[in-house]
Amino acid sequence: MAYEGVFDALGLRAWCDAAGDNAPLSMADLLASTGAENGGGGVPFPSLDVLHEACPQIAQTRDVTAALEDGFLAMRPELKLVLDPVTQPLSWMLDSALWFFTSVPWWVLLPALIYLAWAVSRSRGVTLFVALSFLGLGVIDHLEVALETLSIIFVCTSISVVLGVPIGIAMSRSKAVQRGILPVLDLLQTLPTFVYLIPLIFLFSVTESKLYGIAIILYAIVPVIRLTDLGIRLVDRDVIEAADAFGMSQRQKLWKVQLPLALPNIMAGVNQTIMMSLAMVVIASLVSAPGLGVLVLRGIRNLELGVGLVAGIGIVLLAVILDRTSKAALARVDRAGKAE
Repeated sequence: MAYEGVFDALGLRAWCDAAGDNAPLSMADLLASTGAENGGGGVPFPSLDVLHEACPQIAQTRDVTAALEDGFLAMRPELKLVLDPVTQPLSWMLDSALWFFTSVPWWVLLPALIYLAWAVSRSRGVTLFVALSFLGLGVIDHLEVALETLSIIFVCTSISVVLGVPIGIAMSRSKAVQRGILPVLDLLQTLPTFVYLIPLIFLFSVTESKLYGIAIILYAIVPVIRLTDLGIRLVDRDVIEAADAFGMSQRQKLWKVQLPLALPNIMAGVNQTIMMSLAMVVIASLVSAPGLGVLVLRGIRNLELGVGLVAGIGIVLLAVILDRTSKAALARVDRAGKAE
């Protein structure tokens, strides 16, 4: 074997042989035994499986993955004991919002949503687009599932903003806090979306709404935290010095100077959080999240092209509704800030 001489030269042969090799064959061993191994006669990369062949004391790759799994499962009861009561209100909020959006008659709910779009945007074009989009979803019999998706986005975005803005404020006021939180935000932003679901599936039942709610919030909260921090840090130093000259306290500076001036950045973060919530709610249909994502998943599983495409169009309409409405609100904030 390629690395036996290395362990012999280091004087570790007795230690290696003391382990015995009762482990099942690795994939490399299996391929070698069947003659299917390729790669020529060169020296293989010193992976764990290759080194295990030369020294049985070295763990195989399967041992590492098994240790990670066993460690997580060993912590699972304690994690559930702590997380269950903390996250249970999220299930109540999601279930209540879903009940509300699906129980209120459409002739009451739709006018309320259209009026909300007008109140936020003050744009006739945006309001007309919202009305026509909901009308179109109703005509193709996708209104109920679209409202289910909207209810999840409403709850998860609200929680993301309520949690994210204070975290962003704390980051902007302390470099130590910023240094501690930035690696966590980088991790959340770079993890593949499906990876969010893996530990949650083992912690919570698939029938619990908080399973997909936590995944959506973790995925969507990053932009509002980052842009809140950035917006406050970009406030002109001259303005801060003027506030200090007037004798403002830290709290007064935050509420009367920094947050109003940072509001456009914060609203941009809210817009991105809404979009990321919508993206994740489709993937969360894999773990029982209701709405349009279920139809997309059905189209993929059953190869029903029409079902998947129509549901995809519904998701696009919801995305445009939320994007245009939030951007119109951001434009209003900008105009109000310039007017002052």
